[in-house]
Amino acid sequence: MGDLRKPFLLLAMLAIVLAIGVELGAGLLLGGADAGAALADSAGALDVELDDVSGVSEPSGRGTGYLALIDAVAVWSTGLFCLGLLLPERVQGRVQGVASLIFSIILIIVGLIALVVAFVELSIMVSLFLAVPFGTLAYLALWGFFPVGEAAVLLGLVLLLKLVWAGMLVLAQPRFLQNKGLVLLILTTLLCTVVLEFLHNLVPVILVSIVDDVAALVFAIIAIIWGLVLLIGSIPAIVKAIRVTAALPTR
Repeated sequence: MGDLRKPFLLLAMLAIVLAIGVELGAGLLLGGADAGAALADSAGALDVELDDVSGVSEPSGRGTGYLALIDAVAVWSTGLFCLGLLLPERVQGRVQGVASLIFSIILIIVGLIALVVAFVELSIMVSLFLAVPFGTLAYLALWGFFPVGEAAVLLGLVLLLKLVWAGMLVLAQPRFLQNKGLVLLILTTLLCTVVLEFLHNLVPVILVSIVDDVAALVFAIIAIIWGLVLLIGSIPAIVKAIRVTAALPTR
């Protein structure tokens, strides 16, 4: 940590915190627009009459928000680097193992809950979409008008912030590139962001919510895997801390 460039590390922390903030706020920033006119057009195409479809809102999707599950690991890892600026290495080693264990357990639990929620919603989506005509109309009313353009803007911003995060980490300490776990985490979160935006533009707009939910499922699984990696990795640190503590002379 002696040749660590602290300003760049702090900027990296700021960038990844802003990225996860945008992801968590995606549900508020996306959706809410009136989709009634589009729903009425769809109903006409299916030869079904609807008297009133006002008040129907566009959905925000889960994919962008579920990216935060993966980026929570990025925030945690960067936070541990920043912790080294405040605590002596000896104390940091003891705290890091226990803290990582607690964080990994929380991440796994949250990831499992998010996985179940996304799976149930995806099942409902597909069931309604295939139940022509009234089930399809219900699907269109709830999920058929995804705001692809707005989502692309947010994902572009998130991707930019993640690139800044990765760049600032390298500027802070080029030897971070020797950390295979960190490099894999950077590649994972960047790839997931790019893939999500690609999926949003891959299918017709009425199917975007479905592929978005599929992506959310995958992101939850990836977050759980990273939680397990952190959990396993925290065990040696805890054991080492216990041994060091036991070896200390007692009064």
